[in-house]
Amino acid sequence: MTVTDEAIEKIKGMIVSGALGPGDRLPRESELATELGLSRNSLREAVRALALIRVLDVRQGDGTYVTSLDPQVLLAAMSFVVDFHRDDTVLELLAVRRILEPAATALAGTRIAVAELDALESELDTLESELAAPAPEPSVGQLVAADLEFHRRIAAASGNSVLGSLLDGLSGPHTRARVWQGLTRQDAVSRTLHEHRQILAALRTGDAEAARSWSTVHIAGVEQWLRSAL
Repeated sequence: MTVTDEAIEKIKGMIVSGALGPGDRLPRESELATELGLSRNSLREAVRALALIRVLDVRQGDGTYVTSLDPQVLLAAMSFVVDFHRDDTVLELLAVRRILEPAATALAGTRIAVAELDALESELDTLESELAAPAPEPSVGQLVAADLEFHRRIAAASGNSVLGSLLDGLSGPHTRARVWQGLTRQDAVSRTLHEHRQILAALRTGDAEAARSWSTVHIAGVEQWLRSAL
């Protein structure tokens, strides 16, 4: 274990033990270094590392604070790491999404509000109208953003913030897969809209298992296409 790793573990220990809580300001650098038996240089390196993964918030001229430690904040760094996937790992990431997203969709089946379902359906109606209009069609980027927002809002409706944050973090490869699919498959948009409709219909009737099944079909379709493309 390096000196910096040791420093990180000591600060982590203070947070885990409750000596430092969400929103608390860390003691001054000189005081904390003495308290933990660390050099100021190793303490600075540890603080930088913990700030990068959103555990600490360094405010210039004010001090260093523990963040809210909310799962959405802590897991945000995962999306940055996921974006560095290779072709041989993107399928594994999609496989993880195929496990988690249907579970989130099933949970939403018993919790999602009617108003939220109405809003999602209205957005689908708008998107279909834009596609049918003689005006320029939405860009692939817009279609991908709409797809991701659809799934993000359903995951949020699951009521499990950790699950929702994990799925947000896995959106990097999923985004790219949807872009590739949109560029190379003519039926990608119509198929996506159809599957979204089926997921919404199952959610509206409170059929959690049907919602889970349609979500699995939807994600597995992307995975199958990408497998053949790679």
